[in-house]
Amino acid sequence: MTNATRILAIDQGTTSTRALMFDENMQVLAAEQLPLRQIYPRDGWVEHDAEEIWQAALKVCRGVIERTGGIKGVAAIGITNQRETTVVWDRGTGKPIHNAIVWQDRRGAAMCADLRAAGHEPGIQSKTGLIPDSYFSATKVTWLLDNVPGAREAAETGKLAFGTIDSWLLWKLTGGKVHATDATNASRTMLLDIGRGAWDADLLDLFRVPKTMAPQVRDTSGPFGKTDAALFGGEILVTAMVGDQQSALVGQGGVREGVIKSTYGTGCFVLINTGANQFPSRHKLLTTVAYQLNGARTYALEGSIFNAGTAIQFLRDNLRLIANASESEAMARATDGTKSRVRFVPAFTGLGAPYWDADARGAILGLTRDTSPADIVRAALEAVCFQTNDLLETFTRDGVAPPEVLRIDGGMAANDWLVQELADVTGIPVERPVMTETTVLGAALLAALGMGLLPSIEAVESAWRRDLRTEPQLGPAERASRLASWCDAVGRVRSHRPE
Repeated sequence: MTNATRILAIDQGTTSTRALMFDENMQVLAAEQLPLRQIYPRDGWVEHDAEEIWQAALKVCRGVIERTGGIKGVAAIGITNQRETTVVWDRGTGKPIHNAIVWQDRRGAAMCADLRAAGHEPGIQSKTGLIPDSYFSATKVTWLLDNVPGAREAAETGKLAFGTIDSWLLWKLTGGKVHATDATNASRTMLLDIGRGAWDADLLDLFRVPKTMAPQVRDTSGPFGKTDAALFGGEILVTAMVGDQQSALVGQGGVREGVIKSTYGTGCFVLINTGANQFPSRHKLLTTVAYQLNGARTYALEGSIFNAGTAIQFLRDNLRLIANASESEAMARATDGTKSRVRFVPAFTGLGAPYWDADARGAILGLTRDTSPADIVRAALEAVCFQTNDLLETFTRDGVAPPEVLRIDGGMAANDWLVQELADVTGIPVERPVMTETTVLGAALLAALGMGLLPSIEAVESAWRRDLRTEPQLGPAERASRLASWCDAVGRVRSHRPE
């Protein structure tokens, strides 16, 4: 055992790179953050520069290590990351062959349509818990191999590696010594048999991905390797890697069956812990690995919304209705939602669950001459709540017991107006924890578990503290009217197909 007790957590998100240093009580000692450049080559395509991600991660890690007295007291590193985003790199040079293709990217939509038409959807869903969609990693790897000159030949001869962002960071942190992932990230590739916890030969063949490219699948918490000593002035153990939404579930104390959480960041993701039950969905929700410990998998049922925080970013950066996201709360309070029935469907990159409509595009409906910027801002926030309700209703249709409470986290959870609106729209109480950045907290807790600093996964429940609880205040008639208006708006968006 080591006397070191601090945990360094890397949070590689869609729009930023962060590192936080936690003490043994899971209190934040220092934090560093850098924005991540978004690359949009064409409509529906989203990319990141993987080298930029690595350099940013290195910089923020060095920053928090320096601010907290060096690596002597650092016990371990935990990594959490945007999940389906895919990198392919050369094993010899360690250089990516192309930009990383981001989870939001839709270039694989036609391939997924062909797979569905050919009758592959039931087989894919039964093995992976997922439905054929370009959201997941498999079509991204296929596209890279088919479109980067020389890539397929190099892959067939074992020269290329693929991974989600956790794999890429681990490779770089260990100086190219370890090519591995954890079960939560692997379960988002559409290549993993989540019942066996192993890459599936038939799926690899279907997507024409050589198995030699794939990382080793490991437990979520446990030894992944040591960092190259040259990076931080000494070696640090990496003892956790976990997809961001599963990490948030752990950070919310969601280690008991039935706990449900919703995270509001770039997108919105609702997960419910289903324990050892690999819960199959009949309504296009996703069955995924919540975490894997000692070879045993705990599962979750998930609903994914592609655009949540991006709607507010759109109002800020494209329409310039607000100068910063924090203004949205005051603007929402300044308008009367019962008079303005503006509906904003933020389908910038299609609609996720329960629609899975890759071709849908966003719209603002119900505009009149007296529509104000505040009305549109309010509609964007309301859209997040309506989409959350869509997911919760789908969970119920799939046979999940209606939740008694919804735990929320992520950057948007700081908006008190949004929290109340969530309770009103969903009709259930909403709870916000003291630390809303539960994604990075989950990674830190799992890293501590991997070092033996926590006795068991159940111990993470004690790290959760409630900050706010709101009760529904909306009458049933008004709630039904709002939901009907939202459904009408979604229907109009889905029926419209741009030229």
